[in-house]
Amino acid sequence: MRIVSGMRPTGSLHLGHYFGVIKNLVKLQEDNECFFFVADWHALSTKYENKLHLEDLSIDLVKTWIACGIDPEKSTIFVQSDIKEHAELYLVLNMITPVNWLERNPSYKDMLAQPEFKDKNMAGFLTYPVLMTTDIIMYDGELVPIGEDQKPHLELAREIVRRFHHLFGSEIFTEPKEMLTETSKLSGLDGRKMSKSYNNSIYLDDDTETIWQKLRGAKTDTNRIKKTDKGSPEVCTVWEYHKIFSDKETQEKIYAECKAGEIGCVACKKECAKNIDKFLAPIREKKASLSDEYILEILEKSKQKAGKIASEKMKKVNKLIKG
Repeated sequence: MRIVSGMRPTGSLHLGHYFGVIKNLVKLQEDNECFFFVADWHALSTKYENKLHLEDLSIDLVKTWIACGIDPEKSTIFVQSDIKEHAELYLVLNMITPVNWLERNPSYKDMLAQPEFKDKNMAGFLTYPVLMTTDIIMYDGELVPIGEDQKPHLELAREIVRRFHHLFGSEIFTEPKEMLTETSKLSGLDGRKMSKSYNNSIYLDDDTETIWQKLRGAKTDTNRIKKTDKGSPEVCTVWEYHKIFSDKETQEKIYAECKAGEIGCVACKKECAKNIDKFLAPIREKKASLSDEYILEILEKSKQKAGKIASEKMKKVNKLIKG
């Protein structure tokens, strides 16, 4: 199957990104033809006023992907804006997509209701799903890994494809289907969803000391005042991390000692921080070993492959709309 997936280059990725997205992409590349792209134009849809240094952020994102296990020998990794046909097809699809289709999109309405997005109601923000459609159908993506909240976007993509086929009398695009993936259940340090905007994240390139400093302030069982107080691991964010990063023996020991009031939160957090650091160390080391020149070589090679596919697709599109 051909899989298409992209991520916006907006800064360092955190553990929520790894368990919610990247881990799944690494697995998918083993048995599928995968196109993974850096969605730099998408980043402009809500952060157009920021000086994002998109080239540097794009290189950093690809480094992180490779450090986490995405293999450039198995997957096609490219930058969205390097393939100018994306802009051309985006323009064409905007010409045939009714505005009310875009305005009824639940994600658009939800984000517009948030105060920080009220002043960002630009055309690119409204037509975000059209560009997403372009990214997928340009490469005849059969499956798109998405979370439940992105289902309306993909249904809109299918509607746009059907409209194009109806208007121009030829089925040249593949209707994409969703591959629903589990949203990361890893909470942030404060117990809420792990998010950059909440400032509650452990990043994939955090060093040993940073991990500890962050974890020492993590939310725990608020009913525990003294070390000897009996705890409830089920309500503790640090216990949630132990279940992912600590081995079975450590988990059983921590759980029993917490319940019996035999271990304090500081000791529990130190053990957890050690195990998170053990998980992240190989990722940090691999990323540090990757030069910008190496990443640019990968992107150039993949640009040739993706560009050839996109060029052929646009020839077919232009033949239909001009013929």
